[in-house]
Amino acid sequence: MSTDYRNFQLIIFSDVSIFNIKYFMENKNYKSDKLFLEKHLRVVELVNGDKRLLLTPDLQGRVLTSTANGENGYSFGWLNYNLIASGKFLPHCNNFGGEDRYWLGPEGGQYSIFFKGSSGMGFDFEDWQAPSLIDTDKWELVSSNNQTVTFTKSAVLENFSGTLFSCKLDRTVKLLDNNTIATQFGIEIPASVDSVVFTSSNLLTNTGDFEWTKQTGMLSIWILGQFIPSDKNTVIIPFKKSETARINDSYFGKIDADRLTVTENALLFKGDGGKRGKIGTPPEMTTPFAGAYDAENGTLTIVKFSFYENSDHVYVNSMWEFQDEPFKGDVINSYNDGPLEDGSIMGPFFEIETSSAAANLKPGDSLLHTHTTMHFKGDFESLNEISLQILKVDLNYYLNLKSNDLFC
Repeated sequence: MSTDYRNFQLIIFSDVSIFNIKYFMENKNYKSDKLFLEKHLRVVELVNGDKRLLLTPDLQGRVLTSTANGENGYSFGWLNYNLIASGKFLPHCNNFGGEDRYWLGPEGGQYSIFFKGSSGMGFDFEDWQAPSLIDTDKWELVSSNNQTVTFTKSAVLENFSGTLFSCKLDRTVKLLDNNTIATQFGIEIPASVDSVVFTSSNLLTNTGDFEWTKQTGMLSIWILGQFIPSDKNTVIIPFKKSETARINDSYFGKIDADRLTVTENALLFKGDGGKRGKIGTPPEMTTPFAGAYDAENGTLTIVKFSFYENSDHVYVNSMWEFQDEPFKGDVINSYNDGPLEDGSIMGPFFEIETSSAAANLKPGDSLLHTHTTMHFKGDFESLNEISLQILKVDLNYYLNLKSNDLFC
């Protein structure tokens, strides 16, 4: 994200059992996360053998966490235990966590839906407010079975320029089996690797009476995933070279050279929760994949999403300023959390985010953005085989880089 909501002081609520929260954090696995979440939220579970997924309609149908190894398996999603357990909402924004949540852009600029132009305050933190639609609202649970769940919500949003968007958001999440994975993605998962793969299909419909254009401002679908960092975790974003576009690596200040390596075909960004930073790729440089390799926990995470190469689609700009180019934004973003100046920290966690094109929709038209999250857990050689197939990145090559120790 390009927000500064992480500057909140950490709040410990008096009616929250700190001992219990500490237990869940220190004994984190899928079973403990499930027990914790069921105490505080309505939970929907998708199950296919040892592949499992937890979601909730109470928080916009977000995927909270998943596992590839059954009840006692590794739990992939980062959760904000304190905030969830408090039962309270914070001002401005509530970062509950989760592996896949439906947000909308743009965040900043003259077409932002997080700021009100009528306030006269510009783009200051005090005036920034995440719409309740994507922050605190409960969504309707339409249907569910063991492998699929669907949610919906309708609302009217106002942007900074005063345009009112009547819209309907629909979201279906599916837990995929190995045969479907092989068919859809053309990969065979080695027998030695445990996996869980799920896809969210996110629909945005214009339910109003006018077309959304560059003159009115346009919304975009923005999917965010928050995951567990480690000292040996590296975000991997393959990219295409461009003569005109560039990587954005200065959202929260320039990224240190020892935290970001740019190779011939990929960005390698430390996802260790050790220092705040964010990177983004523009559409000219985007391939529809991103991932993270965690050498400490033996996991490879890959995200695949809908992206239309060589198209005339534009992407919204979320920078907190009045923008010269409001439709020249990023497609993929990755954020690494870290301590603030006072030593407090929201996570730590790291994020992989993807955005749809700007929604140029006539009344009744819809935009679909799909976002697939794949988790693989196994030995290095098998994970490298998957990385080569999907990301086109040889982990062996990067292990031998002398300029950094991202994987070491």
